Amino acid sequence: MKKKETIVIDNKIPFIQGILEPYADIRYLSPQEITHDAVHDADMLIIRTRTRCNADLLEGSRCRFIGTATIGFDHIDTEYCRRHAIEWVNAPGCNAASVAQYITASLLRHAEKQAIDLRTKCIGIVGVGHVGRQVEIHCRRLGMQVLLNDPPRAEKEGKGEFVSLEEIADRCDYISFHTPLIKEGSYATYHLADQVFFDRLQRCPVILNAARGGVVDEQALLEAYRNHIVSDMIIDCWENEPDVSTELLQKTFIGTPHIAGYSADGKANATRAMITAVTDRLQIKIDLSAIQPPQPENPIIALPGTEQDFSQAVWTTYDPIKDSLALKKAPENFEQLRSCYPLRREFCAYALQPDSEARKFEAWGFAS
Repeated sequence: MKKKETIVIDNKIPFIQGILEPYADIRYLSPQEITHDAVHDADMLIIRTRTRCNADLLEGSRCRFIGTATIGFDHIDTEYCRRHAIEWVNAPGCNAASVAQYITASLLRHAEKQAIDLRTKCIGIVGVGHVGRQVEIHCRRLGMQVLLNDPPRAEKEGKGEFVSLEEIADRCDYISFHTPLIKEGSYATYHLADQVFFDRLQRCPVILNAARGGVVDEQALLEAYRNHIVSDMIIDCWENEPDVSTELLQKTFIGTPHIAGYSADGKANATRAMITAVTDRLQIKIDLSAIQPPQPENPIIALPGTEQDFSQAVWTTYDPIKDSLALKKAPENFEQLRSCYPLRREFCAYALQPDSEARKFEAWGFAS
């Protein structure tokens, strides 16, 4: 009989325990326990962003497959994997709706704070992949004017709907980053928002970063905020996580511990993607229908019939202010707040009532 393959799995990945055990030797480890010695005899790894997959971890191991249950993959040394014939996969788009929910809730909170109508505002979305596209859809539903910047796509598909980063800087009241973190090459995004970018800004915009910390130069952002070049900041991703800049954190309108994509729905999507990748490699089939996030405690949202109906419905599903207050109170607990985060549900898990009011918002994907 062929020996079962050994798979090391990050024990913080939800909805996965008990599924692969009949087909492989499974070891669940915390990110801190996923070390060189721990993976030496592992054939596959299923990890998150906290595990850096490079020579320090992988050299001399028999690992030939890495699955990261995340959209981002800058924690994987892809060149090392290529040289050592290690296949790797990520989960593109798994939490796109979750990040869009976060951005929507944050925009509505900011509009409430400033007593402004988002329908009179322009948002620039930098990076229009799975997440950026979903954010675009939500912003258009809010009635905002939307400008899109994505140079790799513009080169491949033609300029079409895309504008330059300079035009984003010139015209936008909000600028939201949704790029991967790429440190070199023609489309490098490391410190894409740098001093030169901030000096170009014309409309004293709000900066939103739910991409990767290094996409925004935090020192340049702080300087722009001090000089009233940037009016407000909504930050979920930070340089030097988990040791975030407390000065920047305390100045944000909303500052959260890298949890924009942490919905139960997004996590379930990522887990399904990882299981599919593993079972394809093992040449087996598994029914994934059992991987379903739990229902919210109160899945019915009553709409009183006021102008604030939609905002209140969104904040019932998720209110970023609570997460921001928790992090600002104890920034040293960044990693704990993130790793022990109570997974929220997306709009699809909630039904709006009465039906006469709910119909106004049916395009948002609430349950019927």
